[in-house]
Amino acid sequence: MFQFENPTYLYLLLLLPFLVAFYLYSNYRRRKALRKFGDSVLMAPLMPDVSKYRPDVKFWLLFSAIALFTVLLARPQFGSKKETVKRSGVEVIIALDISNSMLAQDVQPNRLERAKRLISRMVDELQNDKVGMIVFAGDAFTQLPITSDYISAKMFLESIHPSLISKQGTAIGAAISLAIRSFTPQESVGRTIIIITDGENHEGGITEAVKTAKEKGIQTNVMGIGSPDGSPIPIEGTNDFRRDAQGNVVITRLNEAMCEQIAKEGGGIYVRVDNSNTSQREISKEIDKLAKADIETTVYTEFNEQFQAVAWLILLLLFAELLILECKNPLFKNIRLFSK
Repeated sequence: MFQFENPTYLYLLLLLPFLVAFYLYSNYRRRKALRKFGDSVLMAPLMPDVSKYRPDVKFWLLFSAIALFTVLLARPQFGSKKETVKRSGVEVIIALDISNSMLAQDVQPNRLERAKRLISRMVDELQNDKVGMIVFAGDAFTQLPITSDYISAKMFLESIHPSLISKQGTAIGAAISLAIRSFTPQESVGRTIIIITDGENHEGGITEAVKTAKEKGIQTNVMGIGSPDGSPIPIEGTNDFRRDAQGNVVITRLNEAMCEQIAKEGGGIYVRVDNSNTSQREISKEIDKLAKADIETTVYTEFNEQFQAVAWLILLLLFAELLILECKNPLFKNIRLFSK
């Protein structure tokens, strides 16, 4: 496994394009000044020792050395030892509704973005726990297998969009069934499914899936997102809303009755998501109540510094830049003359 001990220094790489721009501009100014003295073709014999390419070679060697020095400051490391460690925690599978109705804006900025921000804060509060993510619309699939890698979890979260699933609908039952299969075989650990949806279910199998989860000791919590009063569904990239076959604007409403029923049958709680953080705190408290057990996790426990190799490469580049003269080497010129 590769990592940087001080990755903040990598932001210095953003300055390198400005360095290239400055060098190119300096070359332009120099050529422009030379043209004032006469035609470049006619002046070339008057400057036999001036090299056309060596200044560029020297610059790019120095440029590479500066880039590598930035990497050096970030301290690159390679994981050298992989171990399986035991940590006391629980397992959480988050099932997120990404149907088009989740684009409604009755919570800000819209239902889906609000849910993603909520999940991000929830992941931040996990400690020694495992988390997985499932997305569903007319079908369900695993967005992130259950893991202790919270950084990856937040990265995968950012890429979630309704376009991930072309089949529209709200297959909550399929999402719960997939979540059940996504947990590790370790049954002694507390396990919970957190469904985030507006509750507009268009598929069957919810009752059976929730019953199966409960029989396996898996708790099901539901977070309802949206407003019971309803809201139109914007069409992205336009100022219009989705309409039905008759041309009427489609209104999507939070089905709280269904959400409450799922949570009740699943032995969990139902909370409604609004523009505050109250719902996230309530779910986090519910997670804390679960029985914690030793969870086996594979981690890299030792990292070897790799800056030595980078430092040697920098020295070689600087040494090469020092040896290359901007003008043609007079020693080689004398050798050519002697050979004649």
